[in-house]
Amino acid sequence: MTSLQILNKKVIKIKHFSFFCQLSLSFWLTGLLLFFFLCSCANQLAPPGGEVDKIPPKIEYVYPAQGTVNFDKDYIEIEFSEYVDKRSVQEALFISPYIEKTLEYEWTGTTVTITFPEELKKDLTYSITIGTDVVDLNNRNRMSESYSFAFSTGAKIDTKEISGRIYGKDREGILIYAFRLNGDADTLLHRKPDYVSQSGLDGNFSLKGLASGDYRIFAVRDNFRDLVFQSEQDEIGIPFRDITLDDTDSLFTNLKFLIFNADTSVTRLVSSIMTDAYHILLTFSGEINSTTINPNNFYLFDSTSAIRKNIKYAYKGRTKPEEMVLVIDESILPENRYYLFADSIVNLRGYVYENDFSSLTVSDKPDTIPPNIVSTIPATNSTIDFIKPEIKFIFDDAFASANIKGGISFADTLDKNISFDISHPDNGTILIKAIEDLKPEKDYIIKIDLNNIVDAAGNKSDSIYIYRFKTISGMDLTGTSGKIINIGFGDSPVLVLENTSDKNIVYKKNVTTEAFEFSRIEPGKYFLWCFLDVNKDGEFNYGWPEPFNFSEGFSFHPDTLNLRARWEVTDIIFNYK
Repeated sequence: MTSLQILNKKVIKIKHFSFFCQLSLSFWLTGLLLFFFLCSCANQLAPPGGEVDKIPPKIEYVYPAQGTVNFDKDYIEIEFSEYVDKRSVQEALFISPYIEKTLEYEWTGTTVTITFPEELKKDLTYSITIGTDVVDLNNRNRMSESYSFAFSTGAKIDTKEISGRIYGKDREGILIYAFRLNGDADTLLHRKPDYVSQSGLDGNFSLKGLASGDYRIFAVRDNFRDLVFQSEQDEIGIPFRDITLDDTDSLFTNLKFLIFNADTSVTRLVSSIMTDAYHILLTFSGEINSTTINPNNFYLFDSTSAIRKNIKYAYKGRTKPEEMVLVIDESILPENRYYLFADSIVNLRGYVYENDFSSLTVSDKPDTIPPNIVSTIPATNSTIDFIKPEIKFIFDDAFASANIKGGISFADTLDKNISFDISHPDNGTILIKAIEDLKPEKDYIIKIDLNNIVDAAGNKSDSIYIYRFKTISGMDLTGTSGKIINIGFGDSPVLVLENTSDKNIVYKKNVTTEAFEFSRIEPGKYFLWCFLDVNKDGEFNYGWPEPFNFSEGFSFHPDTLNLRARWEVTDIIFNYK
């Protein structure tokens, strides 16, 4: 091979190597760009694993800006901090004054453009509220508080504001209805409100962009989000006063609400079904006040033979809230047609329905099961206060109450008998109450001879039911004391200490001076609040929507009290404001 051939070969190798390097560099750059592209795409999604997203969405930008005047566009824009559920935004958007026709929504990423269906009214302030029902797509986190902004189609904007708070449980997402008082105030809830807002996680709310005038505000758990209060399905909070906003008083704060059920509908009998030849299971359209029910509220009518039959027992037992059980002791003919009549049925709101009836589904199945205790209040082996304790025994069947007390013994572990009274809240319940105070830190036993508990079919159990409990020491209780200030004692204030987890543990005290004290309190966490007992009935008056009646004024101490055994919380300053 000549020197020239060797040189040419080397040049060819060099060219091949250069081409290879260029090709490799091209592939390397392409791969790098692809890598960065995929990473940028992946950043839009939640990374696998890691901590759960708990950050609520928030609003980053709105158009027009807060306080804009002479606004003449037919749309608004809202930008969120992350991707949100589009439907939740539509359900959480409120425009005041209300716009009847359907809005149009157009999304671009995290921004929504909302177009009005018609031209906005001239020289008017519009308030836009995005409520806390907005949730993100990643983990369904709700907005922590509502967001409001206002603009005007005229030369000036209304800047007046009302703010306040919902108290009690489940206070997030409550709609705030604001009505201008310029007409028939008794029919306000028959129409949509003039202004709307929504409470946040802590129950706080605000209504912004309000004009001068008189207002009546309601807090409504609007389940259908139709902006019309319906007592059959919505709960409501009634104000303690109306509010006037004018040039000298353009801000009202601390408007407070407690939500309640104002359903005025009566409770109807839905069905009556015999589970055997003796028992009739009743189902109502809602929960009834079973403590007002007795056998005289019911009777059976045999339409085939035109014969009326009485009910022997009525009891709650272990049934659903809308159910209860009746017992008969007369045989009925399965081939005949029967109707169950109910009279004076009272629901939890105290409304009475009279002369209701239902076709009876008949059964001749024999009853062979004796009555048994299904629950006790307090539970067995509990620690109970030694001051005249009460124990309730709930059976799964009704029984004759005569001669039952003779089969019950109440004693300490040294067999010293305890005097007691016995009563029957219904035909399937025994309530035993000690006549005297017991000894602290001592064990006690109640024995019930079930042979004395006989049902309508004659069934009974040949056994002894044993219930044990121990009394607390005085040191196991707790208490709290302090002062309540900025309150008029002529308004009959009532101080309330309410357990946060058990609605049955409530202590009340009429206060006539600043100093107050609660003693012998069960340990736990408590709300401390006060209401002005205007009607002097000892109970908080929630007011009423129609005919309208203001609620009684109230105030909550800002801190939850953690009352621990043997450790009283003192020197509390409760500022009623």
